Amino acid sequence: MNIYLLVGIKFILGILIMILQIHILGKHEFSVNTPLNQIQNYVLGGIIGGVIYNTSISILTFLIFILVWSLVVIIVKLMINIGFIKSLVVGNPITLVKNGKVNVANCAKVGISAEQLMLTIRTEGLDSTEDIKSAIMETNGKLTIIDMKSSAPKFPLISNGKINEDILELIGHDENWVNSKLKERGIDSTNDVFLGEYVKGRLILTTYSNI
Repeated sequence: MNIYLLVGIKFILGILIMILQIHILGKHEFSVNTPLNQIQNYVLGGIIGGVIYNTSISILTFLIFILVWSLVVIIVKLMINIGFIKSLVVGNPITLVKNGKVNVANCAKVGISAEQLMLTIRTEGLDSTEDIKSAIMETNGKLTIIDMKSSAPKFPLISNGKINEDILELIGHDENWVNSKLKERGIDSTNDVFLGEYVKGRLILTTYSNI
């Protein structure tokens, strides 16, 4: 087979597999910066870039390589909601500021300097760490800041079945209150809730069955 035709076929197959992954995993997965996504991009780039010009590797072998890797990524994504797997692959949010107190060790752990921390705080319209109820470094590298004086939280109370304890503390309620609100709606557990928003004293719930 002509070398240029072989490279062209491999290139087209690589692009098609990438498009297939995007459709299966969702566009958002390719827009966020997580350890798994970085590894996926490195390996996929290595497979496509390193193999595509190697004429000794057949189209069938190339296709098997890229399909096996895609299968591994899809399986990991499907298992990502299992606690220890999520912690290992995606990581966990890290609290940098809690009730106005800066956790210097956690700041060093995520590689954020005092200047960078204060810059983010100022962009939120706050003047000092003492104004912060909670500042959390999310798994995608973004810093989520909850204002100490905020009466209307900017972030969900329940997200993907998990209660945000900082928001719960901020609105002055506990888990018993959340559970009572769930029972009023006939919902058994927070695990059934995709999104829970606290708006003007009301808990607006979106369950997985509504998706």
